[in-house]
Amino acid sequence: MKPDWILIANAGHARLLQHESGTPLVELKSFEHPASRLHTSELGDDKAGRQKSDSAFGGAAFPPRMDPHHKEQLHFASELAAALEQAAGEGRFQRLTVYASSPFLGELKAALGASTMRLLAGTHDLDLTSFALAEIESRIAAAH
Repeated sequence: MKPDWILIANAGHARLLQHESGTPLVELKSFEHPASRLHTSELGDDKAGRQKSDSAFGGAAFPPRMDPHHKEQLHFASELAAALEQAAGEGRFQRLTVYASSPFLGELKAALGASTMRLLAGTHDLDLTSFALAEIESRIAAAH
């Protein structure tokens, strides 16, 4: 029988855990995204072009530029989703449960591929990234 996987994440750090019946949690992999912790000035600026946005002929409005931190969060969500999609395609787990901080949870869910979504057992708006495995296990049990 394939194990269940648990992903605990926030915008800068994630841990992939494995749970099999009758055994304690095991950490399979840790993901870091240090760019999420940088100051905006360190991330650079990509100001979009701007023009007059009135209704006169030739006026154009550009969408508001995306905050650099939000871009990094989306990049990290895509990175995690790609790793999960590959593992789901290889049949390495039976079910996936995700515990992540908000709003990163929404970004991660939006990035998940079709194979991963079929195996997604649930999502929880809860950041468990800073806890030891024994504490994570007890908090997960309390959340259910």
